[in-house]
Amino acid sequence: MAVTDPGQIIASRLTTVPTHTIWDFLKDYFQKEEVETVVVGYPKQMNNQASESVRFINPFLKKFQQKYPEINLEIYDERFTSKMAFQTMIDSGLKKQKRKDKALVDAISATIILQDYLEQKRNLLR
Repeated sequence: MAVTDPGQIIASRLTTVPTHTIWDFLKDYFQKEEVETVVVGYPKQMNNQASESVRFINPFLKKFQQKYPEINLEIYDERFTSKMAFQTMIDSGLKKQKRKDKALVDAISATIILQDYLEQKRNLLR
């Protein structure tokens, strides 16, 4: 998971949440923090069709909208974010063992997705 500053300029890594604890985490987080929008990475294939893994994402999206109808939910194309995260790890000098950490790759990917979303949103407002 990643979050942004109040000015919605910079995305920062928050944490990695195990799937089985996501609803408890979100409930707790939403009670502590003011959240306007949640951006969810949506896996697509090269032909722009949804990938097979959306069968895991779509039920989450539906349940999220039922539980939190007051929070804006955005889906964002997450193609290549894992590769970009891995390259970011290499560029920052992380050792090979650390680059195998899936939770770290996921956290960096979430940050990339959110930052791309923020930049796209800013560009649309220009």
